[in-house]
Amino acid sequence: MNTPAPDGAGQSAALPDSSGGPVAGDDVLRVEHVSKRFGAVTALIDINLHLKRGEVLALLGDNGAGKSTLLKILCGFQPPDTGRILLDGQEVTLKSVDHARSLGIDVVYQDLALIDELTVYHNMFLKREAVTGPLLNNRAMRKIARQRLDDMGIGLKSVDAEVARLSGGQRQAIAIARAIYSDAKVLLLDEPLAAMGAKEAALILDLIRDLKSRADISVIVIAHNYGQVLEIADRVNLLQHGEITFDKRAKDTSVQELNDIVIAEYRAAMEARQRTAG
Repeated sequence: MNTPAPDGAGQSAALPDSSGGPVAGDDVLRVEHVSKRFGAVTALIDINLHLKRGEVLALLGDNGAGKSTLLKILCGFQPPDTGRILLDGQEVTLKSVDHARSLGIDVVYQDLALIDELTVYHNMFLKREAVTGPLLNNRAMRKIARQRLDDMGIGLKSVDAEVARLSGGQRQAIAIARAIYSDAKVLLLDEPLAAMGAKEAALILDLIRDLKSRADISVIVIAHNYGQVLEIADRVNLLQHGEITFDKRAKDTSVQELNDIVIAEYRAAMEARQRTAG
C-alpha cells in the first residue's frame, strides 16, 4: 500500500524542475512507462525517470522497492515488459550489458566485478586490454592506469598492487575509474557506499563530486543512506513498491522528509496487516 507523497512529489517524467523545467534536449537518459513483472510479482509499475547531462540522481528506496530491477533494465541485463528507454533523445533497445556499455551506459555493482588476484592496472583494463600483437602491453596499461587514477585524485602508492590488498573505498574507486574511461556518459552506481567506514565513504563522495564538476558524465546513485547521498545529489527519486513516488531537487528536501515518507509507509503496511489479521 503506497503512502501519498508530500507536495512536490510524483512521477519524475511529469514533474517540471523548479529551476526552469527540463525539456527533452536537456536529458541524456529518459525512461518512459517502464514496467516489469516476474510471474505474479510486479516489480516495477509505470516508471518514468529522466537524467540530465552532468546530473547526479539519487535513487532511494527500501529493500524490495524495485531499485535493483530498474538498474538491471537500465544496464541492459534484462528487458522491460513495457515502456521505452531514450538515450540522447533516441529510443534504444538494450540487448545486453555489453551493448549498453557500447552506447555509453555502464554500471558498477556492489560486488565490483574486480579480480582480487590481478593488479590494479590489469583490473582497470579488464576485458579491454591493450595489446601489441599477441602480447599484453603491460607498460602502456600501467602508465595509463597511473595517469587516470592520479587525474581523478585516487591516491594509490602503486598500480602494481593486487586488488585484494586494497581497502573497500579504493576498490570502489578503481571500478568507477574503469567505467569512466570506457567512455561512459551514464554511470550507474549500485550502493557505492555500502559497508564503508567514514574515511572510505568520503573518498567515494569526493570522487562523485569530481565527476559532477566535469559535467560530461551523468550518474545514478542507488543508496540507502539518505544523509550521504544528499551531499552529492542534484535530485532525488524515491521508489516505493515499484513506483517512483517522490522527485525533488536535493536542496529542496531533507533526511527528515525522506524518513517521514518511509515511516508513513511502514505504518500503513502495519495497519493493513492488522486489518487483514483481524
